[in-house]
Amino acid sequence: MRPCRKGNKIGPLVADDRAAAEAVLGALLTSAGGGEIFLDVPSVNRDAIALAQDLGLAPVFETARMYTGDVPPLALERVFGVTTLELG
Repeated sequence: MRPCRKGNKIGPLVADDRAAAEAVLGALLTSAGGGEIFLDVPSVNRDAIALAQDLGLAPVFETARMYTGDVPPLALERVFGVTTLELG
């Protein structure tokens, strides 16, 4: 978790399953002290989307992931929060 212009951004958040992601995210939210948080969730991970929704998070914006060439092998089912969209 790191400060951003407004609140804190969480990511990367990688876990073997939703329960593990929820445990880590819960600890981070506690340390945020009730401030605003942002979590960039990959749209292909249904568990990550459900977790964000269950926590009352709502979409602020959407992005598209694009590749030149083949899609690299990624275990997106383990990604509950991307590292950062600012790095490209």
